[in-house]
Amino acid sequence: MREHSTCGDGRAIPGFEDLEQWIRLRVQQLLQAILEEEVEVLLGRGRYERHIGVDGRCGYRNGYGQPRRLSLQSGTVVVRRPRVRGLEERFESRVLPLFQRRTKEVGQLLPELYLHGLAQGDFELALRGLLGDGAPLSANSIGRLKAKWEIEHEAWSRGDLSHLEVVYLWADGLYVKAGIGKDKAALLVVMGALRDGRKELLALESGYRESKASWAGVLRSLKERGLRAPKLTIADGHLGIWGALAEIYPESEEQRCWNHKILNVLDRLPRKLQGQAKELLCAIPYAESRQQCEQLKVRFIRRFAAQYPKAVQVLERDWERMVTFYGFPKEHWKHIRTTNVVESPFSSVRLRTNAARRYKNVSNATALIWKVLMVAQRRFRKLDAPHLLADVYEGVRFMDGNRVPIPNQEVAA
Repeated sequence: MREHSTCGDGRAIPGFEDLEQWIRLRVQQLLQAILEEEVEVLLGRGRYERHIGVDGRCGYRNGYGQPRRLSLQSGTVVVRRPRVRGLEERFESRVLPLFQRRTKEVGQLLPELYLHGLAQGDFELALRGLLGDGAPLSANSIGRLKAKWEIEHEAWSRGDLSHLEVVYLWADGLYVKAGIGKDKAALLVVMGALRDGRKELLALESGYRESKASWAGVLRSLKERGLRAPKLTIADGHLGIWGALAEIYPESEEQRCWNHKILNVLDRLPRKLQGQAKELLCAIPYAESRQQCEQLKVRFIRRFAAQYPKAVQVLERDWERMVTFYGFPKEHWKHIRTTNVVESPFSSVRLRTNAARRYKNVSNATALIWKVLMVAQRRFRKLDAPHLLADVYEGVRFMDGNRVPIPNQEVAA
């Protein structure tokens, strides 16, 4: 490392070109010193002192283990763990446990790299650039990590949900290239909004397309794990989810996604009219009341019914499910009119899955995408006006987004 100047005590001051290397060296020295101090505290004496250890325990140093590379977000450092003998129990460092080769943050970085679209073959090159040439990471280690994610996903899929107070539920499907066939596999995802405003991934399972049987399996599993019925479920127009919901959670109200509806209507119109039609359609779900919403629908029908009756039929189909959101707080409308709560984190996942080669098996793809979403979940924003979620959960009624006053009850004489 080039030395450009020195401090008053003679220590070298690094130049800008050597700053990263200098920082890694200092981190390495600090970590080695912490490991030495950990042993001194354990034995109750310095390196060359001899006496009975703390609490009457005897123990002595026995050299060092092999040099170990540890990957940090700031780079890869090399340390040697002091070895201790003569203790009743085996010494386990709290600073650097056995078999640990990377920090938790670096482990979380791996699915982040997938999130940004790196293929498995690019991992080693990418990580060398981020963590240094000494990073103990390879295609094999990535493969082992993905196998671990499969086990973690399976355990997560069986976890207890009885403690969650879910107000809103979003359900959607993601199709990925996985398995031995040419068709894409469907991954069924369920996201919930909790009473405190947090959004949480509740289910991510593979299914046969978005059939009723597949969705019923997902919802039934959630119910068996203790999840109580949400107050409102938001999904797209696939009949499978609505049929399954009627069986498993019949008490939940239902809202269809307006984004999907608008796209379906536009598909029935010629391209030259889609711009004008889209402007009319997008205004409908943003009406301030259900009555205004109905009026905007009529305006669209008058404009296109004569020449394009199929477009009108698509708009009117399942209309009651399109306007359910008016019975919930206005502050939540932007969250519950569409399935964007699911679509937004999935948009980054789709960039990865669309660019990737075909996954060999569906379970591998499911576990990988689950891990990516769990990483993304840490950055999920809360719903607006989270205090109103408690009102919805407790059954307070709303009309056109406003709370319905409770009539005064006559006090018995």
